Amino acid sequence: MTLNPPSLLIYEPLVRTALIEDIGRAGDITTDAIVPADQRNSLALRVRQPGVIAGLEMARCAFQLVSPMVRMEIERPDGSTVSTGDTIATINGPARALLTGERTALNLLCHLSGVATATASLVSAVKGTRAQIVCTRKTTPGLRALEKYAVRAGGGSNHRFGLDDAVLIKDNHIALAGGVRAAIERAKAHVGHLVKIEVEVDTLAQLEEALALGVDAVLLDNMMVEDLKQAVSIARGKAITEASGRITIATAPAIAATGVDLISAGWITHSSAALDIGLDSV
Repeated sequence: MTLNPPSLLIYEPLVRTALIEDIGRAGDITTDAIVPADQRNSLALRVRQPGVIAGLEMARCAFQLVSPMVRMEIERPDGSTVSTGDTIATINGPARALLTGERTALNLLCHLSGVATATASLVSAVKGTRAQIVCTRKTTPGLRALEKYAVRAGGGSNHRFGLDDAVLIKDNHIALAGGVRAAIERAKAHVGHLVKIEVEVDTLAQLEEALALGVDAVLLDNMMVEDLKQAVSIARGKAITEASGRITIATAPAIAATGVDLISAGWITHSSAALDIGLDSV
């Protein structure tokens, strides 16, 4: 799969806002006081722990918004698995711009690389099975497109990007509609023929009811492994199966072994630890 970063039109405003927040009203008074305006330097982005890289284009954008004269040479592109001490990119340009843009660039790069690394750990845990690791809408407000890109960099796949992508009928929809059948029938009457419908089910009885109504996918929520196996067998050839709830690196292998198509995990975006990356002298 080709890894394409989001459009510059998507992430440039996010990076710009972060820089404005950091630079404030008076600019980088420390750097401006200490570093001559005409000084140029080369620095290296180096990783300080093993992981998977994501966010280099966002980091480049941060430096170049401070000064278009900054140039970045990428040595280990997004999606690369790296080891402690690896140089992933070198940066050359006005020294003031390098220091002023450093924190914003690293905040984005370390966070997104952390998401990619967490995703890769789950992907590795289910290797050899048919299960794909997918993300959720549990993302940092404003960073969803970037975090979902980082999931792809880590070898995962994306679930829906927002409420308008597809119909996902969850337990509260079912409760407010008065049942599985009513919720699905109302959804089918409301959306067009290109919109897919997924329904969350907690029991095998709900699963059979949903499948009888012809949904595209079923979200098997917090089911025990034995129930998951039975659910996958019942749904085979009728709908895509997705397991969700209490997904960890420890539990993922057994869940994947049931034969589910997808395993969704919110923590890879909302709780992943940042990857330690620094900006060092060459």
